[in-house]
Amino acid sequence: MRRSRITAYVASLLLAVGGALTGAAAAQASPTAAVTGYVALGDSYSSGVGADSYISSSGDCLRSTKSYPYLWAAAHSPSSFAFTACSGARTGDVLANQLAPLNSSTGLVSISIGGNDAGFADVMTTCVLQSDSGCLSRIATAKAYVDSTLPGQLDTVYSTISAKAPAAHVVVLGYPRFYKLGATCLGLSDTKRAAINGAADYLDSAIAKRAADHGFTFGDVRTTFTGHELCSGSAWLHSLNLLNITESYHPTAAGHSGGYLPVFTGAA
Repeated sequence: MRRSRITAYVASLLLAVGGALTGAAAAQASPTAAVTGYVALGDSYSSGVGADSYISSSGDCLRSTKSYPYLWAAAHSPSSFAFTACSGARTGDVLANQLAPLNSSTGLVSISIGGNDAGFADVMTTCVLQSDSGCLSRIATAKAYVDSTLPGQLDTVYSTISAKAPAAHVVVLGYPRFYKLGATCLGLSDTKRAAINGAADYLDSAIAKRAADHGFTFGDVRTTFTGHELCSGSAWLHSLNLLNITESYHPTAAGHSGGYLPVFTGAA
């Protein structure tokens, strides 16, 4: 009789533990399980500029079927997929033009934004055309903007996303470092390359902090792009291309499939 009671107790304990573990697993799986609709927001690093295979109906937004949002949607078949990311977008453009698909049934949102607000294109133009000191001065101006103005702009975008899609799991994607340092490479000086990489780190840190403060997940692509920067011999980024200036310093198709997609998939 005593053994029977012990056996029953052990069985009930194991059942309780099993139930708790099952509940924990279900809780951990909830972000993926909750995904009904997926909305991809952001700038050119999300629309897929540089990856080619552009969707004709996307016009100047240059949305690509080889971009990480499109690849993720093709692999996971969400119940709906709205792709509003657009080349050249700033935070104000996201607010004005990209948020219409968000609603209470949106389960997943991805976004990369902030680089254009901080003057990414002008930084690269200045560093290509001017001296080391001119490049460093322009980067210092960009960093000052990241400190003083960008956090508030990101807060507005992130708060609006949460208000419009309160059930969504939001993944904020960062930007890669551009150059492999210490390698023999034609073009910019080592001083400029190091400064540009430092600026990318500075921007990513600011974006990651704002994302965390809003309860969003930050996807750090610097890890996956390591070894595939410009001057690495296996670059996943376009260098300066005077024949197609828009694609300059943007991820290639391999950068989306090998650099951005794994990070997003892991975070989603």
